Formats: sequence, structure tokens, C-alpha cells
Amino acid sequence: MKNLGYYNGRIGLIEEMTIPMNDRACWFGDGVYDATYSRNYKIYTLYEHLDRFYRSAGLLGIVVPQKKEELAGLLCEMVKKLDTGEQLVYWQVTRGTGMRSHAAPRPATPGNLWITLRPKSVMNTYEKVRLITYPDTRFLHCNIKTLNLIPSVMASNAAAAAGCYEAVFHRGGRVTECAHSNIHIIKDGVFRTAPADNYILAGVARANLIKFCGRLGIEVREQPFTVEQMMEADEVIVSSAGAFCLSAEEIDGRQAGGRAPGLLRQLQDMAVADFLEQTE
Repeated sequence: MKNLGYYNGRIGLIEEMTIPMNDRACWFGDGVYDATYSRNYKIYTLYEHLDRFYRSAGLLGIVVPQKKEELAGLLCEMVKKLDTGEQLVYWQVTRGTGMRSHAAPRPATPGNLWITLRPKSVMNTYEKVRLITYPDTRFLHCNIKTLNLIPSVMASNAAAAAGCYEAVFHRGGRVTECAHSNIHIIKDGVFRTAPADNYILAGVARANLIKFCGRLGIEVREQPFTVEQMMEADEVIVSSAGAFCLSAEEIDGRQAGGRAPGLLRQLQDMAVADFLEQTE
């Protein structure tokens, strides 16, 4: 198949799948999601993404209808049905189905599981990208990977209109993350990344970069940094499930990074090697 959709046990081409109007995703975006990539029909960092998925669902009191091992098995079986092994593997759970009411029915019932698979490869890790800065007007539960993404959509649209890859969110000068990525800097040999508090979604790729820094003997500081500090950094790095360690060459039309290419290349090489090894 060229792509695949799943909804509560029904499977078909994404274009042919339908969902009930009363799914709470339609009314409120009431759900959580996660996503990663496959290569050779093997899903990269699957359990790290599943851990975050179940954690997000738990923080909102949403009941995932499958146990973690069951969902892992379902995803691994589904990726085998596509014509290519390089896929974007996406799944979400919504709070359930019912007539529109802000308060969900009690007691909580198992949610609705959605899965989509489509051909897509990870980005070239060594590609240079351009960024813009954008005010972070999101709510205060950014650590939960919810379906409520309007601020990220607005920021992504602004970045696209400017011919840029990503928008860097900031709150009162403090850099938080990007519209669909985490952001980090290297300064004086130190890797700095925003702390994993409620202002960011702690990415699996972010955790991997921290792990790789440990292997390479690079000091890591999980502490806030400002837009000004980002502009003065030796390197600015964007990471996500499909873009492991991209470096920025321009932010808001100003030159950025490019002053620690050796350290950057070590991290990029390790990220690529890990992906290839885990999906061999």
C-alpha cells in the first residue's frame, strides 16, 4: 500500500478513512499524539516515543485503549504493510466519542486510537537551515504533546512565508523551543538546552543529543538561554524526530552559528550512526 490509516481497528488508505463527527478531537482537539520514523520497516526509538505518549495521555487523564506492548506490536505490524520501509509513523489517542460537552463523560472510558503511516524519509542531518524568532503565546502545558497546535501552526506559517525552516519561540526573551522542534546552542564548548519544564516538550531527539554529548565528553547545561545568547552562540541546533541535529546558518536574516563546526559534526555523525544502527 502507498499509505495506511487506522481508526479503532478499521484500516484503509488515509484518503478513504472516516471518523465520527462526535470524536472529541473534532470539537476540542482533546487528545495527544506522537510520531517517529521507520527505516527498513524498523521504527526508530519507538519505546521512547511510546513512553512520552503514555505520559502525555496520563497527564490529561486519557485512557489509551491498548497496553504499551500491544500498541508497539500493532505499529510494528502496520509498517510492514507499506510499499516502502521509510515512513513517518504517527499515532494519537482522543478522549472518546460523545455529544459536544466541555466536560468529558465520567468515569473515563478507553479513547479512540488513530494511526497514519506514509512514505517519508528523515532530513539530511548536515543541511543548514534558516530560522525566525516568534513570540511564544502558547498555554502552560507545553510538556504535554496535545493536538492543540494552533500557535505552532501560526508560527510555522510565518516561518514558511519568510522562506525559513522553523520558528523559534521565546517568552520575554527566554528561548523555549521551536514550532515543531527543540532548539539548543553550543557556546564555549558547552551544549545548552532549555530545561524540561512545562514550557517545552522534551523531545526524544533532544534526549539523544544529551546522551551523545555524554559519550563525547561535551558538558551539558539544561538551563534557559535568551534570544541574545542564541544569536551569539557558536552553534544553534534544531532537533526533532525527523531532523536529528540541524544547524542554523541564519536567524531573522542575521548570520548565526558556524563557529564550532568540529563539535557540531561529532554530534551529527553520532546521531546519524545511531539511526542507521537502530534501523539496520
